[in-house]
Amino acid sequence: MRTIGAVAALANVTVRTLRHFHEVGVVVPSARSAADYRLYNDDDLVTLHAVLFYRELGLALDEIARIVHDPGYDRGAALEHQRLMLMQRRDTLDQMIAAVDAALDSHTTGRPMTESAMFAVFGEQQRVLPAEAEQRWATTDAWAESARRTGHFTRADGQHVKSESQRLTGDIAAVYTAGLAPDSDEAMDAVEAHRQQIDQRFSPCTHAMHVQLGEMYVSDPRFRATCEQVAAGLVQGVRDVIVANAARAA
Repeated sequence: MRTIGAVAALANVTVRTLRHFHEVGVVVPSARSAADYRLYNDDDLVTLHAVLFYRELGLALDEIARIVHDPGYDRGAALEHQRLMLMQRRDTLDQMIAAVDAALDSHTTGRPMTESAMFAVFGEQQRVLPAEAEQRWATTDAWAESARRTGHFTRADGQHVKSESQRLTGDIAAVYTAGLAPDSDEAMDAVEAHRQQIDQRFSPCTHAMHVQLGEMYVSDPRFRATCEQVAAGLVQGVRDVIVANAARAA
């Protein structure tokens, strides 16, 4: 068991931060000393490790609490999720740095950039997503199962699934733009249909996995930008409904 001061020094955070984490229920120490000091065990440190990573990735504490305290929480899956988010952030930053370097070169040399070159980086982020998905998930069981199922699709099957996906996306967007509460039956039924499509058409998708998928939607700026073209705030709204639907199932 470690005191709050020892944990703060170990994790390079302040005691005030740990107290706040305790108050909001994201990292709750497992015990108290005879003098009523907070005491943290190894499991508490594992939780803190996950929380600090998610915080660095920009997630709000209430979102983090829902992830790490979900009954279906899988630390291995969470670490894979965090790694994916970090890789996506790195790739995005690398592309943006290259774009800034090109703009600086144009500015200092006086050689004008073409309009297409000036804005290419933003469109490119949308085009690279399928290739990134294969590169990062090709070794996972879920990817293998999805490849097995879709490998038997005929052209008609592909068109049917595409139309089905568009309809489901439209239903979710309609629920969101109607202003329905995340825990309303209409909203939860819409995202449940989305989960079931993944589960039936591609690979098994539990409610816990669906929640992690929702968090990935929120954390990926490229995915967010695409969805924002459908409706402002849609990604966050969908994630909230996915969480509510998982709670309903539990």
